[in-house]
Amino acid sequence: MARQVPVEAVFEALGHVKYPGFTTDILALGIVEEVKPRPDGGFIVVLRQATERDDVMQRLAANVHQALTADLGVSEVELQVRRVEAELGEKTGRARLAGTKYVVAVASGKGGVGKSTVAANLAVALAQMGLKVGLLDADIYGPSMALMFGTGDERPKAGGPQNLYPIERCGVNLMSMGFFLDDRAPVIWRGPMVMGAIRQFLKDTLWGTQDFLIVDLPPGTGDAQLTLAQQVALDGGIVVTTPQDVSVLDAGRAAKMLRQVHCPILGIVENMSYFVCPDCGERDEIFGRSGADRMAAEEGTGVLARIPIYPEICESGDKGLPITFTQPRHPASQVYAELARKVLAMMPEDG
Repeated sequence: MARQVPVEAVFEALGHVKYPGFTTDILALGIVEEVKPRPDGGFIVVLRQATERDDVMQRLAANVHQALTADLGVSEVELQVRRVEAELGEKTGRARLAGTKYVVAVASGKGGVGKSTVAANLAVALAQMGLKVGLLDADIYGPSMALMFGTGDERPKAGGPQNLYPIERCGVNLMSMGFFLDDRAPVIWRGPMVMGAIRQFLKDTLWGTQDFLIVDLPPGTGDAQLTLAQQVALDGGIVVTTPQDVSVLDAGRAAKMLRQVHCPILGIVENMSYFVCPDCGERDEIFGRSGADRMAAEEGTGVLARIPIYPEICESGDKGLPITFTQPRHPASQVYAELARKVLAMMPEDG
């Protein structure tokens, strides 16, 4: 009889197999359903069919065989694929977030486009409509909401052995990794810890009953985005870009990521869209034009808002009070108010 490799070693090896095109391993994604030893020393590995694309499943199968036979020394590997109705991002257990009517993600392909500014001001604008709003800062590595809402040294209060109350500012309930960091301490975590933090902020925060949870995603297409999509049903995603071609290109990747995890794209927000001269009133599109329009056409969606460049937007955020709160009649605040009205109108009636 062939030497039997321990089942634990097989699971450990599978934990190093990445899903094709993703940075997350197939164990974390829930694609491995079962591992069963065979009498001949081999193993049966049962995988969920996470996609209809045969080429992706073939690459995945080849990677599993490589990890178990060539790298681990398993004699034989029998792969069984179990078809499920849900694709990647529709992981079993994904459900509505208790007490929350709508969950909307704000994403971008790259940093520096003002995504967090858009998320913060959108949340405040929704709250100013009389709605109950929560804002989850899911950017674990670069949280900014503590600064943008001026929470200082305030920390969330415990609501039980595992629960936390969000911090309320400007009519919005907030939760952020920034509430737990000292000064400028970096977060040096691997993917599973990031995913665990997102799950905890979603499920263990005492959000209460609310109309919206706005989720400020980190730039790119990584673990935080996948975890969010696996844990809760998303009612829509907003992609933030600036007019430059490089920003539009990266934002297109963020849009495709949202589609892959079955999040409806509500539309594009073009930040830093134009500058209005305070003296003559002339409008200058200093970063170019039509970037958001091209992307919207490619993705089959529309442009929800064009946020102008005003020094007051940045100054308000740096002072810890979004401009929609401090200057609700400011032209930029009016653009955010219109964005909030559009987002509300696009929400499903059965949410």
